Formats: sequence, C-alpha cells, structure tokens
Amino acid sequence: MASRGLRTAILDLTMGEAGTRGTALDRAREAETAAGLLGVSWRQALNLPDGAIENTLENRMRIVRVLRQLRPRVLILPYWQARHPDHSIVATLGYEASFLSGLAKVETASAPHRPFKIVYASLYADVRPSFIVDITPFIEQRHAALMAYQSQYANQAAGSGLFVPEEEIRERTFAEARHYGLLAGVRYGEPFVQKEVGLVDDLTLVPVQSI
Repeated sequence: MASRGLRTAILDLTMGEAGTRGTALDRAREAETAAGLLGVSWRQALNLPDGAIENTLENRMRIVRVLRQLRPRVLILPYWQARHPDHSIVATLGYEASFLSGLAKVETASAPHRPFKIVYASLYADVRPSFIVDITPFIEQRHAALMAYQSQYANQAAGSGLFVPEEEIRERTFAEARHYGLLAGVRYGEPFVQKEVGLVDDLTLVPVQSI
C-alpha cells in the first residue's frame, strides 16, 4: 500500500517488555527500523501490559483515540485464534474499538470515525484465507523488516528452545509465502480473512484460475 502512495500506519499495543528476548528499548529501536523498511508513515506504541492485555473500556478508548486521529479506511487485526493470548484478544479489542470509534456521542478530541473494512492477518492460523495479496515484489523487503528484530530472531542462548534458529527463518518464511502464492497463482502471497462476503462486479475479471 505504501508503494501505491497510500498512508500506512502501525499501532503496537505493548512495548514488548515481557518477551523472553530483548528489552522494551530494543523493541522500540527495532520497530522504528522495521517501519522505515516497510515505508510506514506513522508508528507508535501504547503501553498496555505485555502478555496481559484485557478488553476493557479504557483500552478500547485508547485505541479509539488513535483511530479517530489516523482515520484509516482499512484496519488489519490479528486473527482471532492465536498461540499468544494478546494476539487473540486484540482481534476482539480492535473490532469493538472500531465500533465505538464511530459513535458520535462518544466524545474525544477528534471527530468520530469508523474503518470501512476490517481484515484479519491469518498467516499463522490454520484456516483457509478469504483472499491473498501478491507480495512478490516485496518479499525481500518483508524479510528485512522481520530481521530488523535482532533481539528476537538472532541466535542467542535465551529462548534457544523456543525460537527458530536464525539460519532457518528465511527458508521457513519464504516457503510459507510461496505456499500461499501458489494458491493464488502468484509467486509469493500473504493471506487474510474477512468475516463478511465479497462483492464481484464482473465475473470475467475474477482472478485465480479454477482449473
């Protein structure tokens, strides 16, 4: 999207302070580097407790203020089933904050705004995606942004039994992107899920060959 001249933004909800590897300061520096590699025009972090995010009115309102400030048309959330409890909770937290953000009687410094489309990043979920985005031109850029998080992905003693060895990360992530790309008829793809049905205007232009 950034390559098409659209505004892009990332909101991190925690500082990553509970991670097995690295510190919150490490994460902040790495997030800034990754944002630059991705062409993200705005990136900030809230200080919700890492590993203990709750779907409370206070937390929804903190996200509402960001939504009303940035006014996104599309919001990407984590898929609602995940190994990390924070990720699954944020799927609901972000959805409910989006609804709240559109209510005129909920007062903040910025005017009401509700995202038009909410999609869920399903890369690490064992589900059939609703659609796949062709990321072939950006696969090296994506890998560089991931590896910007050296405090997490560089080989080290801490968490060595939990994390994939650094030398395997490229092979694994490229293989997964190749799998989704094959499903969509492109080289590398990124899967997403939407809850609502899609709309097609012209059947002769629907992509991905059937046979």
